[in-house]
Amino acid sequence: MEKAAVTIRTRKFMRNPLLRRRQFVVEILHPGRACVTKNEAAERIAQMYNCDPQNVVLFGFRYAFGGGRTTGFGLIYDDMDSLLSIEPRYRVVRKGLAKAREGSRKQRKERKNRALRARGKVRAKILYA
Repeated sequence: MEKAAVTIRTRKFMRNPLLRRRQFVVEILHPGRACVTKNEAAERIAQMYNCDPQNVVLFGFRYAFGGGRTTGFGLIYDDMDSLLSIEPRYRVVRKGLAKAREGSRKQRKERKNRALRARGKVRAKILYA
């Protein structure tokens, strides 16, 4: 199946020197196509602004009723260090740059409470198992 033409435009573009990034609203026009992946859009935006696709973060996309148009928000960080320090952890995990926590919240709480009741070597075994 042949890919239909995709147009990517940015609006409300601004430079944010305090957070070491550029931020903008992304408008993707994709008539005759269901949607555009975030990775594909990030690569196209990185090409437009001469930067590394790893430093482009896209989120908050809304598909227009009737299809053909998607609007979202985009950030281009100056470097990877600023991305990792400023960006929320869930977005860093979503991008694949960090690992998600193991186990559910309930499991972590239960482990903590078991460790509170134990002492000595048993406690260390519970905490670091």
